[in-house]
Amino acid sequence: MLGKRQSLDALADENWDLIVIGGGITGAGVLLEAARRGLRVLLLEQTDFAWGTSSRSSKMVHGGLRYIAQGDIRLTRHSLLERERLIEELPGLVERATYLFPLRKGVFPGRWPMKVILWLYDFLAGIRDHRYLSREQLLERVPGLNSQSLTGAMSYTDALTDDCRLVVRAILEAARHGGLAQNYCRVEQADACGDTFAVTVTDRTTGQTATLSSRRVVSATGAWADRFSGSDPRVRPLRGSHLFVDPVRLPVKDCLTVMHPDDGRPVFVFPWEGVTCVGTTDLDHPQDMDIEAAASGQEVDYLLRLINSQFPEVGLSREDIYATIAGVRPVIASGKGLDPSKERRDHAVWGENGIVTVSGGKLTTFRLIALDALLATGLIDSAAHKRGQKSSEPGFTPISDAPAAVDAFLHADQGDPVFIQWILDNEDVVHLDDLMLRRTRLGLLLPGAGKVLLDTLRQQIQRTLGWDDARWEQERNRYLDIHQRYYGVPASPVQQAAG
Repeated sequence: MLGKRQSLDALADENWDLIVIGGGITGAGVLLEAARRGLRVLLLEQTDFAWGTSSRSSKMVHGGLRYIAQGDIRLTRHSLLERERLIEELPGLVERATYLFPLRKGVFPGRWPMKVILWLYDFLAGIRDHRYLSREQLLERVPGLNSQSLTGAMSYTDALTDDCRLVVRAILEAARHGGLAQNYCRVEQADACGDTFAVTVTDRTTGQTATLSSRRVVSATGAWADRFSGSDPRVRPLRGSHLFVDPVRLPVKDCLTVMHPDDGRPVFVFPWEGVTCVGTTDLDHPQDMDIEAAASGQEVDYLLRLINSQFPEVGLSREDIYATIAGVRPVIASGKGLDPSKERRDHAVWGENGIVTVSGGKLTTFRLIALDALLATGLIDSAAHKRGQKSSEPGFTPISDAPAAVDAFLHADQGDPVFIQWILDNEDVVHLDDLMLRRTRLGLLLPGAGKVLLDTLRQQIQRTLGWDDARWEQERNRYLDIHQRYYGVPASPVQQAAG
């Protein structure tokens, strides 16, 4: 569906209307909205599709309750309407889920403030899904939850997704409209040359370099945006980390929103793809952005304290964690020195030297963000922009010749050979970690990085991708090293000091 990988020489022979730099959800959205409007558009991603923030989010398509508390009603409304659109268009990939907010005596917010907030939340979404659960009802639904001072819970709904599959699904949809996306192609520079741009690109699979021509360029590089913008720095990189936990040790049926005992921050504990996910943290990330983000030992300790305070009889430890994941949010900095959790999550679009840069925002509103970026390029006018915002035309249609798992991923057997074969044939898998960490999430969902499954998949992967035994060993070692370094379970600071 994404087509056979093209050489840079072939790409250089085309006259592009738009080149999009960055293969996360924002770049994929720009690609899709441009292709839908008949533009000749190419997306280039320096690593793999969704390699950055868009495979490392909290997996939630939501309006954001805390944005109401911050007074950002507009962002909440847009997010909720887009949530409803995605639930309708992508059943099985974006699905409504029940969220429970436990209430404790003397802890703000109580039942009535939450009821008012949830009434407004549902009103903005055009639904009515919230209700009160008694203490007994809550403990029946969440066995083992700390019952101290517990008075009940507010129940409401938002949605869960697989963030990486959502990116790939948008790229697949764009391909049906003529859009082209290529991973492992790094844009070195983009220079204005009269009415066009000369975009220098390196194919990281071959080492080939070429210069492509395009009328417009959009940088949708997220936390890397300041590199290409040419303007003063605007992005504040904030790291959020999650744990993927053995579901036998911590079984949950609903998404819990609970307050951390250390700082009162809301943290989610929720079922996802057959495991239990816990997150997120919210910290400044001053590290080198070219190195994969990884959860720190302190963050793992922080999330374990949260779990064990809410489920005191579980006694969860590092041995119960299958994998960790850390993503860097591209938050537009306020410059006010705010606590990370208090920074606004709006997106921003700006231009410098002819290049349009878009960063910030939420996974949920990627379609609206893409329309704002296209408006800034001048490739659509304000009337088309407004029509796009209000359009009821479906953004996604079923892919009839694909396995059901492509559209119903949340219910899929990700190790199914038929599904794996379709991915290998159609989704530009270049490295084994592309398959295990992004096209599927098997490397996060199975103990031991899924090494046992690799033996089962080996012949199928080698046959389809043309890998000999030496290449297989190289890819296997590469994947296991990446998993250990960036998706493994780091030692606690105490253990590190002792070691």
